[in-house]
Parts: sequence; C-alpha cells; structure tokens
Amino acid sequence: MSSDLKKINKLKKNSRRSNSVQEQKLVERLIKISRVSKVTKGGKKLSFRAIVVVGDENGKVGVGVAKADDVVNAFKKAKTDGRKNLVTFPITKTLSIPHNVKGNFGACNVIMRPSIEGSGVIAGGAVRIVLEVAGVKNVIAKQLGSNNLLNNARAAVCALENLTTQSQVAKKRGLDLN
Repeated sequence: MSSDLKKINKLKKNSRRSNSVQEQKLVERLIKISRVSKVTKGGKKLSFRAIVVVGDENGKVGVGVAKADDVVNAFKKAKTDGRKNLVTFPITKTLSIPHNVKGNFGACNVIMRPSIEGSGVIAGGAVRIVLEVAGVKNVIAKQLGSNNLLNNARAAVCALENLTTQSQVAKKRGLDLN
C-alpha cells in the first residue's frame, strides 16, 4: 500500500517538473510600469504598478497586472497573473489570424484583419506587444476609443479569444467540411 502512495507522489512531482518546463518557454514583455500613490493619514504611500504580457509565441497569450512596493516584485506578480489568464487562439500557416475580428474592453475597441505574408505586425502600442508575444507575424490592427494601455491590451486579448477556425464553425453548425 505504501509503495502505491510513493508512486503517486513521484508522479505528482514529475508532473510539477514538466509544468515548470512548459512555463519557462513563455515570453514576458513589459508594457508599462507606473508609480502610483495612496494617500493615508500618515502621508502618501508610494508603490509601483506593472502591466506585463505573457505568451508562448505559438497561439497563447495573457495580460497580467500587479502592484508592489518595488518594481521587481510588481513585475514578478504581474508575470504570475498573466500566466493565470492565458488564452489560446488559432494561427494560420502564414502566421496570421484566420479572419477579421473585433475586441472590446472598457472604452477601447480593437479591430484586427489578417494580412499577407511578409507584411509584419501593423499595430501600435500595447496591441503590437500582445500580437508579437502571441506569435502573430502578419496582421493589421487598429485601436479605437481610449488610449489606455491596459484596456487596449485586454481588448486585443478579447479579440484573439473570439477567433475561430472553419472546422470549429462547421462543428457548431453540424456540417461536414468535405
């Protein structure tokens, strides 16, 4: 009986190691670090807020936000938050998106269109960083509405989350792709 428990514990440890190996393949890019303050009766308490995009450059991306008393801890906390919020989406063979898509978050709207091979990422600000970390190489994107970096990054992730493939649509409609 105890040998079975040892085997189970060993399997758990091995699965933890494989998870850490997968996590190491993720790429982190910093969008912004800002100094924020909280007013208390003793005076102003300064802290730092970090916005980080985490992705595997192969169809997974997430945005993380965190605050801490110093920059390093804020960055670490934002990385772990981004790993918790990973989203998976389809990428075409030409490293583009399958179809036109819109994403909204707050007052930010993001429109993305697939582009021909070799055109690169035509986007600005936080949307460009999200697309590069996600692994999309050929796309045209436009930010509309607010210029808030965090909301634009989250709107881009919402747009990528709305992407579907032909097979997913056919399955939803009950059709064959022959």
